[in-house]
Amino acid sequence: MAAAVMDGRECARALAVGLADEVRRLADRGGRAALAVVSAGSDHGATVYGRRLRRLAGELGIGHVARPLPAGATQADVLGVVARLNEDPAVSGILVLRPLPPHVDEAAVFRALSPDKDVESVHPENAGLLALGVPRFVPSTPAAVFHLLDTWLDAAGEDRADFYHRSRIVVVGRSNTVGKPAVALGCAREASVGSVDVWADRTGGLGRHTRWADVLVVAAGRPGLIRAEHVAPGAIVVDVGINAVTGPDGRTRTVGDVDAASVAPRARALTPVPGGVGPVTDVWLLRSTVRAAARRLEPDTGRTLLEVP
Repeated sequence: MAAAVMDGRECARALAVGLADEVRRLADRGGRAALAVVSAGSDHGATVYGRRLRRLAGELGIGHVARPLPAGATQADVLGVVARLNEDPAVSGILVLRPLPPHVDEAAVFRALSPDKDVESVHPENAGLLALGVPRFVPSTPAAVFHLLDTWLDAAGEDRADFYHRSRIVVVGRSNTVGKPAVALGCAREASVGSVDVWADRTGGLGRHTRWADVLVVAAGRPGLIRAEHVAPGAIVVDVGINAVTGPDGRTRTVGDVDAASVAPRARALTPVPGGVGPVTDVWLLRSTVRAAARRLEPDTGRTLLEVP
C-alpha cells in the first residue's frame, strides 16, 4: 500500500476561488475586509508566516496591516497596539503572531482582543463558543485539517457522516491553538476522539494510543515523532508539524512531525510537508477575516460562521 497524497495546495486554490467571490460580494455591499497582524520580535517562522499572509491578502483584494514591535516591547506596548486595532473601523480581523516575548503575558493579550475581530478564537469568549460547538470563528489550522480531510473524503467517494461516525480520531498535541480545537471539531463530527501529547512518547506509550486511530492528526511540534510503528495500517495521517531542520550539509529544510518515508507505505492517505495543511490554513484565516467584515455590515451573516468547516 502506498499512501495517497492529500494535496493542500490544490485544496487551498479551490477554497481561494470561493473566497474571492465572497470578497466581491462584500465589495458590492460597500464593505472591505482587512487583516491586522501584530508581532513582537523576529521569530523566523512568524516572520515567514506574516509575509505569506500579506502576499495572499494582496492577491485576494483583502487589506493587510502589519504592526511589528521589537523584542523588547513591553506588555503595555502590545496591549496598546491591540487596543488601537480594536477601535480601527478599517480592520475586520486581528492576528497576534506567536511566540510573543517571554515577558509579555500571552493570555492577557488574547483577552484584550475584540471578540468580533479575533479570527483565531484565542479570546476566552471565542474559545468557549468553540468548545460549546457554536464557534464565532474556527481557528485556521484545525479548520484546515478538517477541511482538507473532508475534501479528500469527498474525492474518495466516502460519505462524510458515515466515515466520521465509524472512525476513531486521535490528536497528538494539546495546544490551545491546534490540538484542543481539533478535538472539538472531531467531536462536532460525532467521531470517537482521543487526545495524547508528547509525554506518552517519553513514557514509551505513544504507539498504544496512536495505533488506535483511523485518522491521526499530529500537531506536536516534534520532527519525525510519528513513525511507521505508531500508525495503524490504512490510517489517514494529517501532519500539522512545521519544523526547520538543518542537515549534515548545512542546508535547512522544512519537515513535519511525521516521518513520511516510513509512514507512507503503511497509511491510506498522508498530507505532505510542506504543501499540506499550511496552504489551507492561510486561506481559511483570510476567509474568517472576510466573514468578520460581512458580519459588521449584516449581523445575520454571522450565522454562516456557526457552520462546522
